[in-house]
Amino acid sequence: MEAFPQDWQTALVVVAHPDDPEYGMAAAVAEWTAGGREVHYLLATHGEAGIAGLPPEQAGPLRVQEQQNACQRVGVASLAFLDHPDGRVQESLVLRREIAGHIRRVKPELVLTLNHRDEWGPGRWNSADHRALGRSVLDAVSDADNEWIFPELLAEGLARHRAARVAISSPRPTHAQPVSASSIERAVASLAEHAEYLKALSPEPAGEQARRQVEMVVQGGAVRFELYG
Repeated sequence: MEAFPQDWQTALVVVAHPDDPEYGMAAAVAEWTAGGREVHYLLATHGEAGIAGLPPEQAGPLRVQEQQNACQRVGVASLAFLDHPDGRVQESLVLRREIAGHIRRVKPELVLTLNHRDEWGPGRWNSADHRALGRSVLDAVSDADNEWIFPELLAEGLARHRAARVAISSPRPTHAQPVSASSIERAVASLAEHAEYLKALSPEPAGEQARRQVEMVVQGGAVRFELYG
């Protein structure tokens, strides 16, 4: 497997829900920010449909706060939310435009997102939001570099921008980003900040769930991505 490129300074992580970055990318994000790189997050939803038994009007603000806390653990430079309904994200021109606009605003050399394919692996169906969001991100990266697809963005002062690469949390990885023990610990702490969400998933303590998940992702001291570009 090839080494993950290091010739970039600013990255934008675009995902569907609070906790999505922590489940797959947080150790890499911690490694990058510790090395002086700038990483921004954009989330399509507030995750309001993610906690069984807790109404969306209560779950949404709670999950936003948990995500803010998680970001602080790994040094995220900024966190922004769109307002798409959790569980009903659609692959649409509206979503593409919003993501393209944020790419132009942040000007990343690297964009990271979720697995856009139908499955996580054999027998593991991917969620509708992840599929729609991931595909929209891939299209929005091209949209951000084309002044004619969403010309209204130029009128808003958002000039075209080319992100050189897209990295995907994918079951088909091509590149590996080594991470230190310190970055792994920060990733565990970041996922553990989603305490109420994790409590609804399992009676296992949040910290133990977080460690098990991060260690499953970070095998051999590296986080793996499928890289386009």
